[in-house]
Amino acid sequence: MTSRERVLAALAHRPTDRVPRLLYEEAIGYTPPIERLLGEKCAPRTPCAYFDMDITSVGVAPTVLPRSRFAEWLGGSAAKALASGQVDEWGVWWRAGASHHFAHVESPLRGIQDFERLKEYPWPDVDHDYRFLDARRQVEEHHARGLAVAASVGSVFEQSWYIRGFEDMLTDLLAAPEVAHYFFERTAAFQKVVAEQFARAGADIIIAGDDVAGQSGLLMNIETWREFLKPRLAATVRAVKAANPRAFVFYHSDGNVEPLIPDLIEIGIDILNPVQPECMDPAAIKRRYGKQLSFWGTVSVQKTMPFGTPEDVRREVRARIRDVARGGGLILAPAHVLNPEVPWENIVAFFEAADTTPVPEG
Repeated sequence: MTSRERVLAALAHRPTDRVPRLLYEEAIGYTPPIERLLGEKCAPRTPCAYFDMDITSVGVAPTVLPRSRFAEWLGGSAAKALASGQVDEWGVWWRAGASHHFAHVESPLRGIQDFERLKEYPWPDVDHDYRFLDARRQVEEHHARGLAVAASVGSVFEQSWYIRGFEDMLTDLLAAPEVAHYFFERTAAFQKVVAEQFARAGADIIIAGDDVAGQSGLLMNIETWREFLKPRLAATVRAVKAANPRAFVFYHSDGNVEPLIPDLIEIGIDILNPVQPECMDPAAIKRRYGKQLSFWGTVSVQKTMPFGTPEDVRREVRARIRDVARGGGLILAPAHVLNPEVPWENIVAFFEAADTTPVPEG
């Protein structure tokens, strides 16, 4: 099987020759220390080619809009922020932290309570056609190489709070719902357009999601999620399926999102990520929801990948294939980014175990 055939078969719950697998962040990027490690060890090939990963990614073309339009919103730090090169096209300053890949989010609308003033904020042009002129060609090139293609289409809750500020956004949900609805509607509109564009371009997997949970449970009441976020996610799913019925829609949230799973199934989500094993039992989730969902992730990045031995990694990979891959429905990956502590030997063990463990039948 080619990688793409393998991925599509697994997501359709059909037999595969081996479990599809990749490092989680191949679709997005790597933490800098891991990027350097992979660059050294995999050269002259890319990590995707070196490990024969099954999924690659495409993204939107860069914007032509100047970051200087955010100067008045960045306040007294504007000059420093803009000179840093760390202000994104949404006007959020990802101020570098003191350790590895961590960053402090400087939200340009934090503390502003005047709704009319908030509505003056300049938005990006990520929904403009020029950002997608090369998308179909990129997808077709990856398909010709036998790879499945994923495309990330952004978040709604997270992107809104990046701009608005986390505390302000949570306060808006209770005290100023019209403000929360405004930001969610704007960000969801961008997500929907991007999702439609990549679905039409032929991407196999459309990656959406929001971190709406911690390890102990949801960050908000489930009814709040259903009012503010579920309808907008549902609209994105409908748009994808209308544009390309063969595309699979992936939903990401860290933490324990099990209370949301029936709702996610109801609106047509195909893939749940990452099924964080520190707070969700992948085997139990498979038993309960494996006929309606596929799963991407499941391998611990808090314990096994950074601090386990290579044999610990192999043992966990074998367990995930045994418990979650039966009958298809598993894209095996670390549950999130590989932290700087992850040794090369554990990365190698992950792929070795994935490639030598038979996928259970039925």
